[in-house]
Amino acid sequence: MPSSTLTPAIRDEIARLGSADIMVGIPSFRNAATIGYVVRASQAGLVQYFPDLRPILVNADAGSPDGTQRVVGETEPPDYIEQILLVHPTNRLARVSLTYPELDGVGGKGAALRTLFEMANALKVDALVVVDSDLRSIVPEWIELLAGPILKGGYDFVAPLYSRHKYDGTITNTVTYPVTRALYGHRIRQPIGGDFGVSGDLIRYYLEREDWTADVSRFGIDIWMTTTALTGGFAVCQTRLGAKIHDPKDPGSDLGPMFRQVVGTLISMARDNADRWLAISGSHEVPAYGFERYAEPASLEVNTLRLLTQFHAGSLTLAETWQQMLRPEDYESVMLLAKEAGQMAEAAAHKLGISGESGDHAAGNGGLPNTDELSDTVAAFHFPDDLWARVFYDLLVSANFGPMPSERLVAAFVPIYFGRVGSFVIENRRMSDEQAEERVERQAREFELLKPYLVKQWHEAAG
Repeated sequence: MPSSTLTPAIRDEIARLGSADIMVGIPSFRNAATIGYVVRASQAGLVQYFPDLRPILVNADAGSPDGTQRVVGETEPPDYIEQILLVHPTNRLARVSLTYPELDGVGGKGAALRTLFEMANALKVDALVVVDSDLRSIVPEWIELLAGPILKGGYDFVAPLYSRHKYDGTITNTVTYPVTRALYGHRIRQPIGGDFGVSGDLIRYYLEREDWTADVSRFGIDIWMTTTALTGGFAVCQTRLGAKIHDPKDPGSDLGPMFRQVVGTLISMARDNADRWLAISGSHEVPAYGFERYAEPASLEVNTLRLLTQFHAGSLTLAETWQQMLRPEDYESVMLLAKEAGQMAEAAAHKLGISGESGDHAAGNGGLPNTDELSDTVAAFHFPDDLWARVFYDLLVSANFGPMPSERLVAAFVPIYFGRVGSFVIENRRMSDEQAEERVERQAREFELLKPYLVKQWHEAAG
């Protein structure tokens, strides 16, 4: 178990505060433009929905140079919120902004959460709600939706349910949702959602774990928390938050490092929890709290030509690694698809008049050309669901039992992920978000159907 991260100054702050019943934690870095809104909504939620509890709001910042912590301190004070809501809480809302220390020399979200969890544990809170600092869609009710199932329903882990644009959350849609569902049998739609609630009991369990290391303390922390809650036997539910409007990222240009860290953690946890998932067959729904919300998520542009080009480029530079990672028939299928992706991307770029192969100036329809003539150039590209499930299962086995380091295999897998996302965008470019969601569900069912393939390969590799 990592040693305590709390500095003497933080410990002094805890001693001053004494104790609390409910806490909202906001990790941040360079979020001066948005964090004020998140703080206001969180304060209002604490005052409006939990007026009889002892509340605290804590901002754990990474030392932002843009004045993020200053914004937190200058945001309208809690008494102003009380005047707006005409609610007179029993206890005054405390607010703290601090710079969190690194965890074993590593910063990032996991280190911020470590500080927040240790503070929540020391203050003996019953429920901790964590929300992202770049949110533009949070409303006060989010605090009740994330804490209510814990305080009223006895749940320990509350995962978010968002209305998301069909191209948002590609790591979730293609990897963490279908794999978590197939391995552990729970249909948690957003296992790395970023906004969540945890009980005091689960906080203590997290802090006692030996596997909360620096390796999972960046983007891997969310899948670690979800998987740990599931394998630890804690009560898990979801809550309907509506649309999540934040700073979305183009998967072809922004999500490579995140993919490596999330998938690396997922793989190591599959190894450590094999005795829990190998015998699980099928999946079941997870209870959902709150009313269904119909909200239009923010649109998102994806450069599809870049995704296809990077898939093809990976086949030229990583073929040897792919061959060792994948079973022979899957390797051949992936190589053929990558060649096809390269040819289609080159033809589309030529029609668009783009120099080079990056496709950086493609526009419209998620990165596809606007005209039917040009979109037909790549419209036939298709990365089948069953092939995607098998190659990811191949990676899972090779990374845990093969001769190559897991980190090297996951990094080499990124271009294949780009190819799968490119196919998803192409297939869903003319579909509604609801229709695209059914495609995600279809893919998740394929992962479940092919789990015997994974179990067979796993047992053979384990000897």
